[in-house]
Amino acid sequence: MHSARDRVEYDAWLQELEQAADRLELSSEARSCATELFLLDVPEADRSKRATLAASLYAGSLVASDGRTQGEVASATDVSRLSIQSRWKELLEDAGLEPPRW
Repeated sequence: MHSARDRVEYDAWLQELEQAADRLELSSEARSCATELFLLDVPEADRSKRATLAASLYAGSLVASDGRTQGEVASATDVSRLSIQSRWKELLEDAGLEPPRW
């Protein structure tokens, strides 16, 4: 759980996350999970925030069984698929979750 201060500090990024989630038509559970993953460890650099936001959406959709492809999430967030691919597993592990082993 994150503080209200975190949510206020990153409000613009959380709005962007919601807009991308709308484009992806994600469930409320996937959105909530993505938000928590994003707020878990927000990077300092703005350019890294966008990639983390995208990876959070992808991982959140997997956790909520509302999966989207990395390509779909990349398109909705305007990042490369490789940016998502290189970050999503670490986000899950940092949250204490085990990434799927396909």
